[in-house]
Order: sequence, then structure tokens, then C-alpha cells
Amino acid sequence: MKVIIFGATGMVGQSTLRECLLDEEVQEIVAVGRNRTAQQHKKLNQIELNHISDLSSIENKITGFDACFFCLGVSSAGMKEEEYIKITYDYTLSVANTLARLNPQMTFIYVSGSGTDSSEKGRSMWARVKGKTENALLQLPFKEAYMFRPGAIIPLHGVKSKTKWYQFFYDVLKPLNSLLLKINSVITSEQIGKAMIEAARKGYSKPIIESNELKIISMRD
Repeated sequence: MKVIIFGATGMVGQSTLRECLLDEEVQEIVAVGRNRTAQQHKKLNQIELNHISDLSSIENKITGFDACFFCLGVSSAGMKEEEYIKITYDYTLSVANTLARLNPQMTFIYVSGSGTDSSEKGRSMWARVKGKTENALLQLPFKEAYMFRPGAIIPLHGVKSKTKWYQFFYDVLKPLNSLLLKINSVITSEQIGKAMIEAARKGYSKPIIESNELKIISMRD
């Protein structure tokens, strides 16, 4: 399996990259982002791209792939809706449209979030925009498309959040991880990374997948 990862320096992206490097069936990985990760591996190729919404300069390097794990995302805190739409919807759809054209047999997995509003009409701005993004992605001509909706994610194996106050929160709660993981909406970074690969490899029965289902997928043989 050949995969592309967008956002490999973020917490979910780090986790997904880690699991891809460990999985023997993942033969080639291209990580696209503004910055390179610290990872080095013979099956990893990293592409630095300042403008993620324009992939025209690298189309020859992102053709012939089986899956895309789209892990880019920002917090909506302090953002105006127009700005959040540009980053969350516009950039994502620009990438996805290009990949659908270049790789029609691709499985596209988008990391959304628990509470996303598929109706696009709710009061929560971030949930509406995420819902709009999910709905648009599901209309594209990919082989398969899955919308991952994790709740709280507990980082493992040295994975860190780029948002300092998020990481502080994770560090404080670390002694309670075993209890937190009993909650359906709480998932580990390892589980979400493994679920990415398994959904791309074997598919799933529905396109929108919540945390409790992601846990199950991550344990499939």
C-alpha cells in the first residue's frame, strides 16, 4: 500500500506516520506539509510545500497512491468563520479534488471531530464548517472516503501536540489515562493511526466513523 499523509507534524499526523512506518504492508509514504518531520526512513519521502492548496508543482509525486490520510487541522478558537472556512474547507477540498483526479482508486480519510454537524445548520461554527467539509468530500469520486470523528485523543509513544496548552492538559491528565480510555469518545493516538491503515486496507461499512468504532477498527487483524 502506498499512502500520502498531510499534516504529519501534528499530533494525529505524527501517530499516523508512526503506524505507517511500522506496518509492513505500507510500502511507500509521502508526507506533504509546510515543515518536515524529524522522522527518517527508507520508505518515507517528505515534500515541503508552502501553499498546501496548490499541488500543481508536485502532481507527478502524488500519483499512483492507494490512500490519503488528511490530518491537517486547526482549532477554531479566536477565528472568524471566514478564516476557518478557508483553512478547513477550502484547503481541504482543493487537495482532495486534485487527488481524486490523479488517484481515482484512492481511499481518502479525513480527520474531522466528534460533534461535527452534518446538517451544516447548527449553532456551533466549527461543527458546521466541519460538516460542510465532510459532505463535500463524500461527493468526490474516490474509491472510498471516510470521515473520522475522534473525541479526545490521548497521545502515546512520545507524540506531542503542537498546541502548548493542549499538551499541558494531556500531561496533567496522564495518570488518569486508563480511566479515560473507558469512555467511548476517548481514543489513543496509536489507535487512530492503526484505524487509518485498517480502514484504507479493508474498508468499513459506513463513511462516518466515531471514536468507539475507530477503536474497534484499530484492533482488526
